[in-house]
Amino acid sequence: MAQVKEFLTFDDVLLKPRVSDVLPNDVDISSNITKDIKLNIPVVSAAMDTVTESKMAISMSQNGGLGVIHKNFDIETQASEVKRVKRFEAGIVYNPITMKPDNTIEDVLTVMEQHNISGFPVVDNSNTLKGIITNRDVRFVINKKTKVKDLMTKKVITITKNQSTAMSSFGLAKKLLQENRIEKLVVTDKNQKCIGLITVKDIQRGEKFPNSVRDKNGQLLVGAAIGSKPNDLLRAIELEKAGVDIIFIDTAHGHSKTVLDAFKNIRKKLHLPIVIGNIATPEAAKDLIKLGADAIKVGIGPGSICTTRIVAGVGVPQFTAIQEISKISSKYKVPMISDGGIRYSGDIVKALAVGANCIMAGSLFAGTDESPGEGFLFQGRSYKSYRGMG
Repeated sequence: MAQVKEFLTFDDVLLKPRVSDVLPNDVDISSNITKDIKLNIPVVSAAMDTVTESKMAISMSQNGGLGVIHKNFDIETQASEVKRVKRFEAGIVYNPITMKPDNTIEDVLTVMEQHNISGFPVVDNSNTLKGIITNRDVRFVINKKTKVKDLMTKKVITITKNQSTAMSSFGLAKKLLQENRIEKLVVTDKNQKCIGLITVKDIQRGEKFPNSVRDKNGQLLVGAAIGSKPNDLLRAIELEKAGVDIIFIDTAHGHSKTVLDAFKNIRKKLHLPIVIGNIATPEAAKDLIKLGADAIKVGIGPGSICTTRIVAGVGVPQFTAIQEISKISSKYKVPMISDGGIRYSGDIVKALAVGANCIMAGSLFAGTDESPGEGFLFQGRSYKSYRGMG
């Protein structure tokens, strides 16, 4: 018979207080989720279809964390959700949605509704800027077959990429927007090719959320989950094209041959950071780190909605799993994410104290306005559905 050891979960542990000269507001809680990507709060929303789609991912990144778009989408839709996050707010929106002069106002209104945006640069087939059309130009149009070229503003205020960041916090851009009483500033290259867009709303959002986490282009960070099936390589490639910052190979048992093979195949094609999970043992951590994982995700069965321990009798209590795996992750300097078992804010503190770099949670976010799905009333209280996903 195997030796039975004592293992601990979050409820079994409290942190002993000690003398401190640091106030809570002075604590730096930023943490690396991969070697090169830092979050301002060490919190990640789970890649579950009742937790994280683009709306949640946007809110998470604005507040310094990260949202991971779930994989219960077809490839095109998941990539579209990633694009929504990348286009939502940026210093410069690169490769903005554009219109051609011969598009109709009906086309403009359709795309405005689909993407919840209020205007487009107008370009020709060579992407040379010809004008701009906004909701002010089309608001009272009766004939929807009218061409864009007949209503667009032809004299467009532009700025080059270098000029846009020449003054701190997009100062020159804000100056031009104010002086010309406009809400959109088109970014062009030296040949008047349209390469981006700066909007008043994006600048205001950036100032409203000073802790937001962004990529080198000023766009919000976003992660996305894939599985370990052969077609998940294609999914990963499309997600990279959409601009995803981190790929999560999201499986119930990350220490398996199919997952290891999937990682090898994806690594050959992509250079994005890849997080692998889920695991629960130091042996698994060592194998994944030696393979080249950029971060590992720990947690088999601790989630409030998870039935793995009940159905399969498999798992390791989360506190001990983090404690043991942290010896490996710290040795190799590979970040670790604790996934599951977070019921209270104190559980986050315990996970970080015992060695996790970040935590991932589902139930904490499942009932919020930002989570997917419609709310419903039951006995006078509002609810949203929440289900497990592996």
